[in-house]
Amino acid sequence: MRGAGLLSAVLCPRADRVVPPSGHTARLTIFTAAAMAFLAVFALALSLATGRLAERWASELARTATVRVSAPRGQVETQLRAALEVLRTTPGVASARVLDEAEERALLEPWFGPDLPLDTLPIPKLIEVIEDEPGIDAEGLRLRLRAEAPGAVLDDHTRWRQPLVKAADRLRMLGLVAIVLIAGATAAMITLAADSALAANGQVIRVLRLVGARDSYIVRAFVRQFTLRAFVGALAGTVPGVAAIALLPDAETAGNFLTGLGFRGAEWLWPLAIPPLAAVVAFVATRVAAFRVLRRLT
Repeated sequence: MRGAGLLSAVLCPRADRVVPPSGHTARLTIFTAAAMAFLAVFALALSLATGRLAERWASELARTATVRVSAPRGQVETQLRAALEVLRTTPGVASARVLDEAEERALLEPWFGPDLPLDTLPIPKLIEVIEDEPGIDAEGLRLRLRAEAPGAVLDDHTRWRQPLVKAADRLRMLGLVAIVLIAGATAAMITLAADSALAANGQVIRVLRLVGARDSYIVRAFVRQFTLRAFVGALAGTVPGVAAIALLPDAETAGNFLTGLGFRGAEWLWPLAIPPLAAVVAFVATRVAAFRVLRRLT
């Protein structure tokens, strides 16, 4: 009994030698964790950025509306004054102003080019309406405009706001789905690496069993090694991923093309969760794989 206890004490600090310290399984695990962590940083940035975009579009478009005034040339000014008076006395309207010709030209230029002859076309006049916090009663305002300024039509941007917000919400969901798929792919690759390492050390595992090592002891050795490798690899992938996000141009510099892709404020702390999550995924995947392989070796 004393001899068996001494043998276990000698073997215990060397348990990690069951797992090859180098070789293709170690490199595969570290590389996979690093690559997936790098991709996870961008998926997380996309999800957070589209979430901010959806909130911004919803809040900005919800606070603005447009009144379009179409009337014969001799009645345009009369209809404009009537519409402005209705807006001035409407609860929920913070301000209302008529867009000048330069602003109208800027709105139409992307569609018709810079040489659009506004003075020869029956283009309606536009009134920009800014709402205050309670907002306006759109249906009530439409009825008042119809009665007092028949040529004025209210557009509260609902038909524009809903598709934009829905699209941004779907992009945010796609970012979250990408993170889940990345975690699943990481688990699959680590499972394959653990299976390979266990199969390559089948003879060593049988010897360990002969000298009294339990399956839980052998599994701990594999789990410890692969969890550490996944953590180190994920950390090696997260750092350049965060650096790449930090080097992206902001929305103003990029002409709003990137829509502010990146992290803001406390969001920079979110990537710190990627290496621990990779370690948890590796822990679970290796443990399940190790017990499955050990059952086959019995």
